[in-house]
Amino acid sequence: MKYILVTGGVISGVGKGVISSSFGTILKSCGIEVTSIKIDPYINLDAGTFSPYEHGEVFVLDDGGEVDLDLGNYERFLNIILHRDNNITTGKIYQNVIDRERRGDYLGRTVQVVPHITDEIQEWVERVAQIPVSVEGKPPEVCIIELGGTIGDIESMAFVEAFRQFQFRVKRDNICVAHVSLVPQPRSTGEHKTKPTQSSVRELRGLGLSPDIIVCRSEKPFGQSVKDKISNFCHVNPEQIISIPDLSSIYEVPVFMDNHGMIEYLNDRLNLGISSFAQSRQNMKKWRNLVERINHLKYSVSVAVVGKYTQLEDSYASLIKALHHAGNHLGYKVVVDFIEASNLERETLNVDPASYHDSWGQLCRSECVIVPGGFGKRGVEGKIEACRWCRENNKPFLGICLGFQAAVIEFARNVIKLEGAHSSECVESTPHPVIIDMPEHNTGQMGGTMRLGKRTTVFKKEYDSKIRRLYGLEEEIEERHRHRFEVNPKYIDKLEKLGLQFVGVDTDKKRMEILELENHPYYVAVQFHPEYLSRPLAPSPPFVGLILSAKSRLKSFIAKGLKLSPQTQSDYESEDDLDHLTAKMSMNESDSSSAYSSSSIP
Repeated sequence: MKYILVTGGVISGVGKGVISSSFGTILKSCGIEVTSIKIDPYINLDAGTFSPYEHGEVFVLDDGGEVDLDLGNYERFLNIILHRDNNITTGKIYQNVIDRERRGDYLGRTVQVVPHITDEIQEWVERVAQIPVSVEGKPPEVCIIELGGTIGDIESMAFVEAFRQFQFRVKRDNICVAHVSLVPQPRSTGEHKTKPTQSSVRELRGLGLSPDIIVCRSEKPFGQSVKDKISNFCHVNPEQIISIPDLSSIYEVPVFMDNHGMIEYLNDRLNLGISSFAQSRQNMKKWRNLVERINHLKYSVSVAVVGKYTQLEDSYASLIKALHHAGNHLGYKVVVDFIEASNLERETLNVDPASYHDSWGQLCRSECVIVPGGFGKRGVEGKIEACRWCRENNKPFLGICLGFQAAVIEFARNVIKLEGAHSSECVESTPHPVIIDMPEHNTGQMGGTMRLGKRTTVFKKEYDSKIRRLYGLEEEIEERHRHRFEVNPKYIDKLEKLGLQFVGVDTDKKRMEILELENHPYYVAVQFHPEYLSRPLAPSPPFVGLILSAKSRLKSFIAKGLKLSPQTQSDYESEDDLDHLTAKMSMNESDSSSAYSSSSIP
C-alpha cells in the first residue's frame, strides 16, 4: 500500500480537499485504485450534530455515516463509495482507546497519547486503507490522507506525531508528504510573499515530517524566481513545487496538476510502476473535455435557493455542485441566488420591508426554485410560501427533504383547506399534523439517530411521472437520506385525490419518497438528498429535470426518449459534441423567465 499525506499551512480552507481529490484523479487515470481518508482533529464523534454555519454541510455516505464535506469531494472526483471509517476524528480515536482500556486490553499499563493514541491512529489508517471503495470492488493501491486544520494547531499534534512514526512503519518509498500552503500577494506591493510558507514548512519539519511536494495556493500564478526562493528556504527542488492559482473551476485542478508533471513525480517517488503516461493523458480526456465545456458555456440559467443557512455557501456545497453538474452537462452556466427563507414570511416581525420585497423580487425573477433541507422551525413558513408561489405560478420547483415536507404542508393548507396544517417538528399541537416524526428514529439522543444512508425508492407504476422518466424508467432507485420526519399516512389519500401524486415510496410502501404535481411544468419534491450522488460526469436526474424545465426543454427531452441517470450517462468527447448539444438545447429558446410584476408579490 502506498500513502499520500496532505497537510496544510498558513490558513485553513486553502483547498486541501480539492487537491487531495486531484491527486486521486490523476492516479486513477493511470489505472491505479485509490481510496481516501479525511482526518478532522475535533473531539466530536462525527459531523452529524454540527450547525451548517460551524463546519459547512454534513455529507452523508451510503452506510449512513455523517461526515465532513471533503468526503463528498473525494466521492465526486474519484467515483468511489466511502464509508464512515474513512472519516477519522479525535473523538473516534479516543473513544476506541478508552473502550479498550475499560476492557482491560492494556493489561494495567498507563494509557498515554504516545504510544496508545498514536498507535490507534496508525492502525486505523492501515485498516481502512485496505477497504475496497471502487464501484467494481477492487482493493485500493494508494490511500490519500488529508489532515484537516493547519500545521501547528494543538488539536492535530497527536496526528502529526502518529504520521512521523508512520513514515518509518511503512518505509519511505511507500509514503509521500504534500504540504499545501498559501502564498499571499498583498495589494500594497503586488509581490508574492513566501515567508508564511517558509514558516509553515519549518514547523512541519520541526515536527518530524519533511514535505516531498509543496503545493502553493495563490490568487495569481507566480514565476520561477518565487519557486527558487521557496526551494532555497524549504529544502525541496523547484520541480517539487507547484503553483496553483485560482482557476475557473475546481474540476480544472487535476488537469492543471497533470499538465505540470505531477504523475511523473509520483511515479518516481512512490515506485508506482506506471509504464505509459500517454495512456494516462488519454484517460484524462473526459476531465479535459469537462473543463472545456465549463469554460465555453454560452447560456445561463438562474436558480433561486430558498434556504435557512444562506450566509455560508458551504452549507449547501453538494447542492450547488449538483446544480453545476447538471448545468455543465446541458450547456448552461448556473447562476445561484440565495434567498433567506425567513425574508419571505409576511408575519415575521424582524424582517424589514426592504429585505422582504427584495427577496420576493429575487424569487420572481428566477427561472426555477429549489427549497432544500434543514432543521427546526425558523424559516419554515418562508419555505412554505415559496412552495405555494411556485405551485400557483407554474414555476419549475424542486423540494429536497424539508422542502418535500414544506410542499406537503402547503398543499394541505391551501388546496385541501386543512387550516393550521403543519409539521409536528415545528408545532406539536397542530390540528393537522401532515408531517410527523418516525418514532424509531427520534430517540431523544443527538447524533446518528436519524434515517440515514442509502435507501431504496420504488416508483408507482400507475403514474406516468416526469421524474421516473428522468431516471430512465427504472422500477426502483437508491438515494441517500437524512431525516427524522415523514408524511403522515392518514393524510395521503386526501392529498392524492386532489392531485399531489406520491410517485415514489419506500420498499414497504409506507413512507412517501417522491411527490409530483400533475398539470404543472415541473413540481417535484423528494424526501432523500439526490445531491449526494451527483457526479461531474453523471449529473443527478432531479436537477437535470429542473434546469430543462426552466428552459422549456423538458417536454422535448422526454418526448425524444432521452434518459439520463447515474448509471446511463452519455459523455461528450469533443468540443464539436458540445456545440451540437448547446445548439440543440438552445434552438428557438424562448425567455420563459420573464420578470413578474410587483403585483405578483404577496
